Amino acid sequence: MKLQEVWGTRVLCLDGAMGTMIQEAGVTFTTAPERLNISHPQLIYEIHRAYVNAGADIIETNTFGGNRIKLANYGLEEEVHLLNKAAVELAKKAAGDKALVAASMGPTGKFLEPVGDLPFDEAVEIFKEQARAF
Repeated sequence: MKLQEVWGTRVLCLDGAMGTMIQEAGVTFTTAPERLNISHPQLIYEIHRAYVNAGADIIETNTFGGNRIKLANYGLEEEVHLLNKAAVELAKKAAGDKALVAASMGPTGKFLEPVGDLPFDEAVEIFKEQARAF
């Protein structure tokens, strides 16, 4: 499936919450959900497949908190590329030719200056780093 082929021809359905599905699977973890792309790849793949089988046209990668600042909360800031790349590969495999894959990029959890202490240029670089892994 290609976005150009379906855009504007019908309503597209996206997947649902990844975190909720991980919790429903009974997985207990004390690290970032993005780490499951490496430690429990079959689980992430199966969640994606469940959404595809349910009719999702677009599935999102398990990367919502996959930026350097969020991952640093778990000591994983040096694994940005590895975790995001693994997520993309799992989602693409699960989607096959039945669904599209969208990259999920969430907030850093910090406020930009002048309200917070994160310089705008640093935030841009943080998001660029994550996007390069996609």
